[in-house]
Amino acid sequence: MGVDLSRGSAFPLKTKLVLFDIDQTILHSGGAGEKALTHALRDRFGREEDLGNIEIAGKTDLWIARRIFEAHGIEPRPENVELFLNGYLEHLKTELGRNNGRLLPGFPEILRALAGLPNVAVGLLTGNLRRGAELKLARYGMLDHFSFDAAAIGAFADDSHDRNRLGPFARQRAREAHGADFAPGDIYIIGDTPHDIACAKAIHAKGVGVATGRYSRAALEAAGADFVFDDLSDVEGVIRTLGLA
Repeated sequence: MGVDLSRGSAFPLKTKLVLFDIDQTILHSGGAGEKALTHALRDRFGREEDLGNIEIAGKTDLWIARRIFEAHGIEPRPENVELFLNGYLEHLKTELGRNNGRLLPGFPEILRALAGLPNVAVGLLTGNLRRGAELKLARYGMLDHFSFDAAAIGAFADDSHDRNRLGPFARQRAREAHGADFAPGDIYIIGDTPHDIACAKAIHAKGVGVATGRYSRAALEAAGADFVFDDLSDVEGVIRTLGLA
Protein backbone atom coordinates (compact mmCIF):
# COMPACT_ATOMS: atom_id res chain seq x y z
CA MET A 1 0.00 0.00 0.00
CA GLY A 2 1.34 3.45 -0.89
CA VAL A 3 2.37 6.04 1.67
CA ASP A 4 0.55 9.40 1.82
CA LEU A 5 3.46 11.81 1.36
CA SER A 6 1.42 14.86 2.29
CA ARG A 7 0.02 13.63 5.58
CA GLY A 8 2.09 10.66 6.67
CA SER A 9 3.72 11.14 10.07
CA ALA A 10 7.00 9.68 8.74
CA PHE A 11 7.50 12.86 6.70
CA PRO A 12 8.21 16.36 8.01
CA LEU A 13 5.34 18.82 7.90
CA LYS A 14 5.64 21.46 5.20
CA THR A 15 5.76 24.89 6.82
CA LYS A 16 6.87 27.20 3.99
CA LEU A 17 5.37 27.67 0.54
CA VAL A 18 7.34 29.11 -2.40
CA LEU A 19 5.35 30.14 -5.48
CA PHE A 20 7.06 31.05 -8.75
CA ASP A 21 5.97 33.23 -11.63
CA ILE A 22 7.03 31.83 -15.03
CA ASP A 23 7.69 34.49 -17.69
CA GLN A 24 10.86 36.52 -17.07
CA THR A 25 11.28 34.74 -13.72
CA ILE A 26 11.90 31.10 -14.64
CA LEU A 27 12.29 31.54 -18.39
CA HIS A 28 12.26 33.92 -21.32
CA SER A 29 10.17 32.49 -24.17
CA GLY A 30 11.76 34.70 -26.83
CA GLY A 31 8.49 36.51 -27.45
CA ALA A 32 6.52 33.35 -28.20
CA GLY A 33 3.57 34.41 -26.07
CA GLU A 34 3.19 37.82 -27.66
CA LYS A 35 3.41 36.35 -31.16
CA ALA A 36 0.83 33.71 -30.29
CA LEU A 37 -1.58 36.41 -29.08
CA THR A 38 -1.25 38.47 -32.25
CA HIS A 39 -1.64 35.39 -34.50
CA ALA A 40 -4.74 34.28 -32.59
CA LEU A 41 -6.33 37.71 -32.94
CA ARG A 42 -5.66 37.77 -36.67
CA ASP A 43 -6.80 34.19 -37.30
CA ARG A 44 -9.92 34.24 -35.13
CA PHE A 45 -11.11 37.84 -35.60
CA GLY A 46 -9.21 39.21 -38.59
CA ARG A 47 -7.64 42.02 -36.56
CA GLU A 48 -4.02 43.15 -36.46
CA GLU A 49 -2.38 44.12 -33.16
CA ASP A 50 1.25 44.71 -32.15
CA LEU A 51 0.40 44.83 -28.39
CA GLY A 52 2.45 48.00 -28.06
CA ASN A 53 -0.28 49.79 -26.12
CA ILE A 54 -1.36 46.82 -23.99
CA GLU A 55 0.42 45.95 -20.78
CA ILE A 56 1.54 42.34 -20.84
CA ALA A 57 4.14 41.90 -18.10
CA GLY A 58 2.66 40.65 -14.86
CA LYS A 59 -0.91 40.46 -16.17
CA THR A 60 -3.04 37.36 -16.61
CA ASP A 61 -3.91 35.92 -20.01
CA LEU A 62 -7.60 36.62 -19.31
CA TRP A 63 -6.86 40.26 -18.43
CA ILE A 64 -4.81 40.63 -21.61
CA ALA A 65 -7.61 39.11 -23.69
CA ARG A 66 -10.08 41.62 -22.23
CA ARG A 67 -7.82 44.56 -23.05
CA ILE A 68 -7.29 43.33 -26.61
CA PHE A 69 -11.05 42.95 -27.07
CA GLU A 70 -11.63 46.47 -25.76
CA ALA A 71 -9.00 47.90 -28.13
CA HIS A 72 -10.68 46.24 -31.12
CA GLY A 73 -14.33 46.55 -30.16
CA ILE A 74 -14.83 42.79 -29.80
CA GLU A 75 -17.62 41.70 -27.46
CA PRO A 76 -16.09 39.83 -24.50
CA ARG A 77 -18.69 37.09 -24.62
CA PRO A 78 -17.51 33.76 -23.15
CA GLU A 79 -17.55 32.12 -26.57
CA ASN A 80 -15.34 34.86 -28.02
CA VAL A 81 -12.89 34.63 -25.14
CA GLU A 82 -12.75 30.85 -25.50
CA LEU A 83 -12.23 31.11 -29.26
CA PHE A 84 -9.39 33.58 -28.81
CA LEU A 85 -7.61 31.74 -26.00
CA ASN A 86 -7.85 28.38 -27.76
CA GLY A 87 -6.26 30.01 -30.78
CA TYR A 88 -3.57 31.49 -28.57
CA LEU A 89 -2.71 28.08 -27.10
CA GLU A 90 -2.53 26.51 -30.55
CA HIS A 91 -0.14 29.18 -31.79
CA LEU A 92 1.85 29.17 -28.55
CA LYS A 93 2.92 25.57 -29.03
CA THR A 94 4.21 26.42 -32.51
CA GLU A 95 5.88 29.68 -31.52
CA LEU A 96 7.70 28.11 -28.58
CA GLY A 97 9.45 25.85 -31.05
CA ARG A 98 10.37 28.73 -33.36
CA ASN A 99 11.74 31.27 -30.89
CA ASN A 100 15.08 31.25 -29.13
CA GLY A 101 14.04 31.40 -25.51
CA ARG A 102 16.09 30.37 -22.51
CA LEU A 103 16.01 29.52 -18.85
CA LEU A 104 16.97 32.40 -16.61
CA PRO A 105 19.88 32.29 -14.12
CA GLY A 106 19.32 29.93 -11.20
CA PHE A 107 17.09 27.45 -13.01
CA PRO A 108 16.70 24.56 -12.61
CA GLU A 109 19.24 24.60 -9.75
CA ILE A 110 17.07 26.48 -7.27
CA LEU A 111 14.15 24.12 -7.85
CA ARG A 112 16.37 21.13 -7.16
CA ALA A 113 17.66 22.76 -4.00
CA LEU A 114 14.17 23.58 -2.73
CA ALA A 115 13.02 20.04 -3.45
CA GLY A 116 15.70 18.88 -1.01
CA LEU A 117 14.34 21.00 1.84
CA PRO A 118 11.83 18.87 3.78
CA ASN A 119 9.87 21.83 5.15
CA VAL A 120 9.36 23.62 1.81
CA ALA A 121 6.54 23.16 -0.68
CA VAL A 122 6.91 24.59 -4.19
CA GLY A 123 4.31 25.67 -6.72
CA LEU A 124 3.37 28.22 -9.36
CA LEU A 125 1.54 31.51 -9.26
CA THR A 126 1.37 32.75 -12.81
CA GLY A 127 -0.71 34.84 -15.16
CA ASN A 128 -0.51 32.04 -17.72
CA LEU A 129 -3.41 29.78 -18.44
CA ARG A 130 -2.71 26.37 -16.92
CA ARG A 131 -2.23 24.82 -20.37
CA GLY A 132 0.05 27.67 -21.43
CA ALA A 133 2.14 27.19 -18.30
CA GLU A 134 2.49 23.50 -19.12
CA LEU A 135 3.59 24.23 -22.69
CA LYS A 136 6.21 26.77 -21.62
CA LEU A 137 7.66 24.67 -18.82
CA ALA A 138 7.75 21.55 -21.00
CA ARG A 139 9.57 23.42 -23.79
CA TYR A 140 12.40 24.32 -21.42
CA GLY A 141 12.56 21.06 -19.45
CA MET A 142 10.95 22.44 -16.29
CA LEU A 143 7.70 20.49 -16.25
CA ASP A 144 8.93 17.75 -13.90
CA HIS A 145 9.57 20.31 -11.16
CA PHE A 146 5.87 21.14 -10.84
CA SER A 147 2.64 19.19 -10.64
CA PHE A 148 -0.30 19.67 -12.99
CA ASP A 149 -2.49 16.83 -11.73
CA ALA A 150 -5.54 17.16 -9.49
CA ALA A 151 -3.27 17.93 -6.51
CA ALA A 152 -1.28 20.62 -8.34
CA ILE A 153 -0.03 23.47 -6.18
CA GLY A 154 -0.49 26.81 -7.83
CA ALA A 155 -2.81 29.32 -9.40
CA PHE A 156 -3.33 30.33 -13.01
CA ALA A 157 -5.25 32.73 -15.22
CA ASP A 158 -7.99 30.09 -15.40
CA ASP A 159 -8.75 30.94 -11.75
CA SER A 160 -9.23 34.70 -12.18
CA HIS A 161 -8.44 37.53 -14.57
CA ASP A 162 -7.24 39.53 -11.53
CA ARG A 163 -3.75 38.48 -10.46
CA ASN A 164 -4.35 39.78 -6.94
CA ARG A 165 -7.02 37.11 -6.49
CA LEU A 166 -4.74 34.19 -7.34
CA GLY A 167 -3.00 33.85 -3.96
CA PRO A 168 -5.92 32.21 -2.11
CA PHE A 169 -6.26 29.57 -4.84
CA ALA A 170 -2.58 28.62 -4.53
CA ARG A 171 -2.73 28.60 -0.73
CA GLN A 172 -5.83 26.37 -0.69
CA ARG A 173 -4.31 23.90 -3.15
CA ALA A 174 -1.13 23.73 -1.08
CA ARG A 175 -3.26 23.06 2.00
CA GLU A 176 -5.08 20.24 0.23
CA ALA A 177 -1.84 18.72 -1.10
CA HIS A 178 0.11 18.81 2.16
CA GLY A 179 -2.46 18.94 4.92
CA ALA A 180 -0.83 22.13 6.21
CA ASP A 181 -2.30 25.61 6.56
CA PHE A 182 0.57 27.82 5.41
CA ALA A 183 0.70 31.09 7.36
CA PRO A 184 0.80 34.17 5.10
CA GLY A 185 4.22 35.14 6.47
CA ASP A 186 5.56 31.74 5.40
CA ILE A 187 4.41 32.11 1.79
CA TYR A 188 6.90 33.55 -0.71
CA ILE A 189 5.69 34.78 -4.10
CA ILE A 190 8.59 35.22 -6.51
CA GLY A 191 8.25 37.27 -9.68
CA ASP A 192 9.76 39.96 -11.87
CA THR A 193 7.08 42.68 -11.82
CA PRO A 194 5.39 44.98 -9.31
CA HIS A 195 2.20 43.02 -10.05
CA ASP A 196 3.79 39.94 -8.48
CA ILE A 197 4.62 41.98 -5.39
CA ALA A 198 1.07 43.37 -5.22
CA CYS A 199 -0.27 39.82 -5.51
CA ALA A 200 1.85 38.81 -2.51
CA LYS A 201 0.73 41.80 -0.49
CA ALA A 202 -2.92 40.99 -1.23
CA ILE A 203 -2.60 37.90 0.99
CA HIS A 204 0.07 39.34 3.35
CA ALA A 205 2.70 37.00 1.91
CA LYS A 206 6.37 37.80 1.29
CA GLY A 207 6.93 39.46 -2.07
CA VAL A 208 10.23 38.48 -3.69
CA GLY A 209 11.30 40.54 -6.69
CA VAL A 210 13.74 39.31 -9.33
CA ALA A 211 15.12 41.92 -11.73
CA THR A 212 15.29 39.56 -14.71
CA GLY A 213 12.42 41.19 -16.60
CA ARG A 214 11.65 44.75 -17.62
CA TYR A 215 11.60 46.12 -14.07
CA SER A 216 14.70 47.26 -12.18
CA ARG A 217 15.66 46.54 -8.60
CA ALA A 218 14.58 50.07 -7.71
CA ALA A 219 11.13 49.57 -9.24
CA LEU A 220 10.63 46.31 -7.39
CA GLU A 221 11.78 47.85 -4.13
CA ALA A 222 9.43 50.80 -4.68
CA ALA A 223 6.59 48.32 -5.18
CA GLY A 224 7.19 47.06 -1.64
CA ALA A 225 9.13 43.87 -2.25
CA ASP A 226 10.37 42.23 0.95
CA PHE A 227 13.41 40.90 -0.91
CA VAL A 228 14.93 41.79 -4.28
CA PHE A 229 17.57 39.86 -6.23
CA ASP A 230 19.29 40.67 -9.51
CA ASP A 231 18.67 37.04 -10.42
CA LEU A 232 18.49 33.69 -8.65
CA SER A 233 21.90 32.37 -9.69
CA ASP A 234 23.30 32.37 -6.12
CA VAL A 235 21.02 29.54 -5.05
CA GLU A 236 22.47 29.07 -1.58
CA GLY A 237 22.46 32.81 -0.96
CA VAL A 238 18.84 33.18 -2.04
CA ILE A 239 17.68 30.30 0.16
CA ARG A 240 19.63 31.64 3.11
CA THR A 241 18.38 35.21 2.65
CA LEU A 242 14.77 34.05 2.47
CA GLY A 243 15.23 31.93 5.59
CA LEU A 244 14.10 28.74 3.91
CA ALA A 245 16.86 26.54 5.32
